[in-house]
Amino acid sequence: MGGLREMVAPFVVPSPSGVAIRTRLKGLTAGDEKVLSLVGDLLGSLASRDLKARCSAGLEHDRERWAQRKRALTEESSSRWAGSITKATHDQWALARRGQLAHIQSLQAGIETIEYRLSVPVGEKGTKQAPGGYRSKREWYAKRRRLGVLEDRLQAVRADRETGVVRVVRGGKRLLNTRHHLQEAQLTEEQWRTRWQAGRRFLAADGESGKRFGNESIRVTPGGEVSLKLPAPLAHLANAPHGRYVLAAKVVFAHRGEQWADRVAANRAVAYRIHEDTVRGRWYLTASWTIPPVQTVPLEAARAGGLVGVDTNANHLAAWRLDEHGNPSGEPRRFFYDLSGTAQHRDAQVRHALIRLLHWAARHGLSIALEDLDFTAETTREKHGRRKRFRKLISGMPVSKLRARLVSMAAELGITIVAVDPAYTSRWGAQHWQRPLTSTTRRTTRHDAAAVAIGRRALGHPIRRRTAPPPHDRSDRVGHRTVQARPGTPGREGNRPRIPGPRPRSVRAGRGVNAVDQNAQHRSGRSAEHESWQQDSLPLSL
Repeated sequence: MGGLREMVAPFVVPSPSGVAIRTRLKGLTAGDEKVLSLVGDLLGSLASRDLKARCSAGLEHDRERWAQRKRALTEESSSRWAGSITKATHDQWALARRGQLAHIQSLQAGIETIEYRLSVPVGEKGTKQAPGGYRSKREWYAKRRRLGVLEDRLQAVRADRETGVVRVVRGGKRLLNTRHHLQEAQLTEEQWRTRWQAGRRFLAADGESGKRFGNESIRVTPGGEVSLKLPAPLAHLANAPHGRYVLAAKVVFAHRGEQWADRVAANRAVAYRIHEDTVRGRWYLTASWTIPPVQTVPLEAARAGGLVGVDTNANHLAAWRLDEHGNPSGEPRRFFYDLSGTAQHRDAQVRHALIRLLHWAARHGLSIALEDLDFTAETTREKHGRRKRFRKLISGMPVSKLRARLVSMAAELGITIVAVDPAYTSRWGAQHWQRPLTSTTRRTTRHDAAAVAIGRRALGHPIRRRTAPPPHDRSDRVGHRTVQARPGTPGREGNRPRIPGPRPRSVRAGRGVNAVDQNAQHRSGRSAEHESWQQDSLPLSL
């Protein structure tokens, strides 16, 4: 047990702090689409210029430089558009810094792994705690060269981080690189250009409490009318007073529409974002707002009555219901999803599986326990070497997206999510629960057993089952029979409760009433052996 790492105690996952809903802008005219494109392109160019200024400032950026950037943008748009652009730029730069730190940590992990495996003799097998050596001298030499490449990359990234240099691409680095592989992406240059322009547009406005309908730049009335405050260079395109342009489309939010209407009616802040889906040729409007943190349910309350243990896998969620004592009840459930195809298809598959899981848990009034997974350090090529299929399997699991969606959807249904440490759940679940839960009518998989292990850990119980009775004729001569009932546990030698229902022929009525009465069992050393009808043994001195 000395080689096991220290495990984190189970905890209740906090509820989400924000809400985002989306709807389609139906009924847009050609003029509306032209105005949206012009406004988005203008603000996008300003956002690109502002991002360049922010990246040039690096670590020397302060409040005064932020104010200067905002004043420069206000002259070409408006104060509110300038505020939204500078805030988005700041968030994008901060995200790039976090990604830079994660890249440094990944490079360090890869270098440490290669250095260790290079120090091990070629061909030496590894253990569960440490990897072995490389298979051949050729592979050893190739990894030695790769070590130099990673060290050079690490040195360059560290230098950039020390000086505050980040590299950000507005529109996305992946889409930028697609320009050089149009045939593989099955795109023409015109199609790629359309996506590139749509990805670099900026049509997002932060909400402002106290203002009319919660937003002055992009305003949506309770009736669904959408209007924009045009920037100064495009004020001549206005079709409404005060330099505003009203779209012909009327919007309706099918999801959380009542919550949105309440906020708009009370003039509470609502942020909006308009973007174009060039593949479908549609425009969408996204509304978002923050919500106050909700008091989480205590862990003991979440455990009361049992819960549902869930094991996340590459193509399904394995779930099993456990009572408060950690015993599996009912049959295991599996909620499948298909992660092939487009991103929209994968997202829909995950949502469908989660809603079926949540509805099943809600019917029984149970909390959900799942692993606090993070595969960012497990997908590196140096971690698993030649096991490309395993690396691809881990990389394809939507861990972060599934967890975020589950927490958000569970909050709407009032279901508590308990996160547990993922260490050894699959291994110990298969060791202690897979075979006992398998019968002639039920085939228990390794994932089902892992779900039981996750549920027991969330309930605060050890994963392993009761140990077998000790030796010496299965008696108590070498210790108590189970590890769960201590000598000081009240009622550990009590009578078994009467279970209603038919009895087998070998069990007569009243059998087992005095099963633990030591006086009635004539056990060795009990008072039953010293009744008046029994003769004491003669002393040895006679």
